[in-house]
Amino acid sequence: MNAQEPFSISLKLLDGYRFEVDFGDAGTLLTDEPEPLGANSGPNPARLLAAAAANCLAASLTFAIRKFKEDPGQVSATVEGYLARQDGRWRVDHLDVNLQLGVDAGDIPHLERALSQFENFCVVTQSVRQGFAVNVSVFDANGVAVHTG
Repeated sequence: MNAQEPFSISLKLLDGYRFEVDFGDAGTLLTDEPEPLGANSGPNPARLLAAAAANCLAASLTFAIRKFKEDPGQVSATVEGYLARQDGRWRVDHLDVNLQLGVDAGDIPHLERALSQFENFCVVTQSVRQGFAVNVSVFDANGVAVHTG
């Protein structure tokens, strides 16, 4: 049996559909549903899920490159989430994540090795993929696609 690593987050309804999410030492975040249900005063859970996947992938890519003592430059990410009706209910259908390296691919000698393993380091994406697709593309600083998966 695998050991589990617990973590805890607490939420408190403030008003309407606006919640305060307490991450403990990491601070708080306000969430809300978009109009007309909420006031759109913060990200909703679907957007938090998309942000979590993109952030985890960007950190995993950075880690995989740094493992070889190489510099990925200023890594950035964009993510597009798609909702679709499934059995009459809205669900996250899939995410498309684009990661951008801050340097040219040629400046990272072990890039191919890092690209072959970084997605497996991402706890969030690998977990979410059990329910729906997360498509990942990586581009270097010149916009050249170096990975699609």
